[in-house]
Amino acid sequence: MPVKNQVQLITYPDSMGGDLKSLKHNLNKYFEGAFDGGIHILPPYPSSSDRGFAPVSYFKIDPDFGDWNDIKSLAKEYDILLDFMVNHISKQSEYFQDFLKNGRQSVYADLFLTIDKIWADGRPVQADIEKMFLRRSLPYSTYQVGKEKKEVKVWTSFGKTDPSEQIDLDVFSETSKRLFEKIFDFFAKNHIKIVRLDAIGYITKKLGTSCFFVEPEIYDFLSKIKRIADKYDIELLPEVHSQYRTQYKLAKKGYWIYDFILPYYILEALLNHKVSNLFTYLSNRPERQFTMLDCHDGIPVKPDLDDLVPTKDAKEVVDHCLKQGANLSLLYSAKHKSPDGFDVHQIRCTYYSALNENDDAYLQARAIQFFTPGIPQVYYVGLLAGSNDFQRVKDTGEGREINRHNYTEAEIESAVQKPVVKRLIKLIRFRNSYDAFNGRFSITNQKDDTLEMKWTKKDKMCKLVVNASTYFSKIHYTGNTGKEEIVLI
Repeated sequence: MPVKNQVQLITYPDSMGGDLKSLKHNLNKYFEGAFDGGIHILPPYPSSSDRGFAPVSYFKIDPDFGDWNDIKSLAKEYDILLDFMVNHISKQSEYFQDFLKNGRQSVYADLFLTIDKIWADGRPVQADIEKMFLRRSLPYSTYQVGKEKKEVKVWTSFGKTDPSEQIDLDVFSETSKRLFEKIFDFFAKNHIKIVRLDAIGYITKKLGTSCFFVEPEIYDFLSKIKRIADKYDIELLPEVHSQYRTQYKLAKKGYWIYDFILPYYILEALLNHKVSNLFTYLSNRPERQFTMLDCHDGIPVKPDLDDLVPTKDAKEVVDHCLKQGANLSLLYSAKHKSPDGFDVHQIRCTYYSALNENDDAYLQARAIQFFTPGIPQVYYVGLLAGSNDFQRVKDTGEGREINRHNYTEAEIESAVQKPVVKRLIKLIRFRNSYDAFNGRFSITNQKDDTLEMKWTKKDKMCKLVVNASTYFSKIHYTGNTGKEEIVLI
C-alpha cells in the first residue's frame, strides 16, 4: 500500500472534540478534502504516563476515547497511521506486572531488558553510562520483583518518575518477536495502513557505544520488523531524532524518514529574512521524507541540527522563541551537548506563536512545507493556528502541553472562521489535488530573501514564489484551460 502523496493530519484522539467519534465528526464537518493523505492518531491506547506513550496494551483503546470500532470507522474514510512504541511498554502492562509478580519464572521475563543482559555481573559501570545518549539521569530503574521482593534493575530509557513507568523491551528476544507479530496482525485486522516506530533509535544497547542507533544492530532489527510489516501490507515510518547523516542512512536503505531539520530552517529564514540556508538544504535533502513544522513535542534543535547550524545561530532562534513564551526540552548527557554547553533538544511552542502570530509569515511557512518533496503532516494546533497555551502548562506542570490544547467543537467552529485558517485549508486542498506534485521538483533563489519552488508533470506546472522579508507569497500554476494562473496565498 503506497503512502499517498497528500497532506496528513496529526492529532491526539481527544484533541478535536473530546474523543474519536468527535474527531471523525469534526473532520467531516469542517475539513472535507483537507486530509486525503490520512490521519496520524497519536497513541489512543490505555497508558500510564506520557500522554499515551507508555502503552498498557495495543489491543484496547482508552475508553475515554472510544474503542477499536471507532478506529475502523475512521479507517473507512482515511488512511490511519498509529504509533508502535517499539522501545518500551508500560509498567502497568500485563506483561511487566506478571514479571513483577513471578520474576524470572514469568513467561514474559525475556521480554524485558534486565541489566544483567548488558553488564554480565549485573553491576552498572559509570564509565559506560557516561558514553550513552540519555533521556533521563540513569538508563535503568530498580523494581521489587517476585515473592521475595528482590531488587532487579531494568532498562528504562524514558520516564520522569523513579522507577519509570516506561519499561524498555529486549527487542531481539523471541518473546518480543512473537508480541510484535501479534501486534501487527491486530493492526492489519483493524485496517491500519502506516505504523510509526516510535523511539526506535533507543532499542540498541551495546557497551562502549552511545546505545543510540548502534550499527549494524539497528538495521538487523529494522529488517526483521519490516518483514513482519510487509506481510501485513503495512508501511513503516521509523522515528529517529539524530544528526542528519544518521537519518540519511535510513533513507538510502529505502525507509521513510522524518524531516526534523525543515522546521528550524523555515523558521530561521522567516525570522532573519534570508533564505540561503534553507535553499542549500532543500537543494540536497532526500525526497523520501515526512515533513512537519510542529508536533506534540517541539521544534527539533539538537541533535538533529548538529554539524548543520552554528550554535550562535541556533541560540538566536531559541532566544526569539523564548520571548514568545516558549519553554525548552534539554539534553541530559554532557557528552552530547555542544562544546560550549548548548543543550537545547527541542523548542516547545506553537509554530504560529514562534512566527509572532503573523498570518502571512505562517502561511508562507506552510506553503514552503507543502512544496518541499515528501508527505506533509499538519499538527492539529497548527491547523487551527493555535497560540501558546500557558494555562495548560501551569495546570499540568508539563512544558510540552504549551502546544497540546484540547479543542472543543465550539472552539474548532470558531477557529475555522479565522482568515489564517481558511487560507491554510485552501492551500492544503490545492496541495492535495494538483497533480504536478507527483512530478519533478526544482528550486532556485535569485535574491537573499526570495525563493522559488517548482513542480512539473507533463503539461502541468505549479511554482511557489516567496519573499521572506515581506512574507508575500504566490503560486503560479497551469489552469484547466492550459493558461498560467496566479493565486495569492
